[in-house]
Amino acid sequence: MGAEGGESGGIARTLKDLFAGAAGGVAQVLLGQPFDIVKVRLQTTTQYSNALDCATQIFRNEGAAAFYKGTLTPLVGIGACVSIQFGAFHEARRRFEASNIKKGNFHPGLSYTQYYLSGAFAGVANSVISGPIEHVRIRLQTQPHGAGRLYTGPIDCVRKLSAHEGVLRGLYRGELVTIYREAQAYGVWFLTFEYLMNADGLRNNIARTDIPSWKIALYGGLAGEALWLSSYPFDVVKSKMQSDGFGDKMRYRGMRDCFKQTYGREGLRGFWKGIGPTLLRAMPVSAGTFAVVEMTMRAIN
Repeated sequence: MGAEGGESGGIARTLKDLFAGAAGGVAQVLLGQPFDIVKVRLQTTTQYSNALDCATQIFRNEGAAAFYKGTLTPLVGIGACVSIQFGAFHEARRRFEASNIKKGNFHPGLSYTQYYLSGAFAGVANSVISGPIEHVRIRLQTQPHGAGRLYTGPIDCVRKLSAHEGVLRGLYRGELVTIYREAQAYGVWFLTFEYLMNADGLRNNIARTDIPSWKIALYGGLAGEALWLSSYPFDVVKSKMQSDGFGDKMRYRGMRDCFKQTYGREGLRGFWKGIGPTLLRAMPVSAGTFAVVEMTMRAIN
């Protein structure tokens, strides 16, 4: 009976983690999509002088709705991604806590290395679906406007990408660099947030549930800045590979070749193109994600 209760309790905790993560994911997409299309355009083309010029040209040539191009895919997909991120992070965290107790540690809480590893695990788990979702989003965001459109929507894009070289080499193009990016990014993301939350609790001698929502948002926003500063070069290479042509039009043979060509043509600055709007986006998006997840967890608990 005890084992069954423990198992059902574990399932309930996981479902709560997944639900709270999904709520945070919806907030993330709605807040971040306009910034994201500017970031991707800057990463994959050279026709814009800066982020403001990019945003201005998008608005002038394609209209306000263009800032939400490809939103349906991430709205469904990123909700699932963030759900997986938080579900996987908390599952890894509980495993580390159980391991710490078995080793006789008086405090089962995680070390900061364990927080990083839990976040990295969440990122790798997430990459299975974030890779193809972001590939489709990038294709939709970078395709020509008007009569020159290549894809009528997300489903048509998935079908055409898979038809080129199969699912693994077509739809999952850039998956290896996606795994590297996700592991580093979410390791740092969760580590930064948990460090700031723990430090606040110790400094003010209060429980985690007593930390006000504005502080949760602030710490979440700072974690978002740390995420991108620690992983952005991987993201640039991923965007270049996932907007590359097929067959004779392919410029990059793989991740290493893309790193090499980017450095050869653009130097180190090439790995940081678009970092401005990305950091501008990261603060409100990550703040909203953590605030919604934390408040949702408090409400359902």
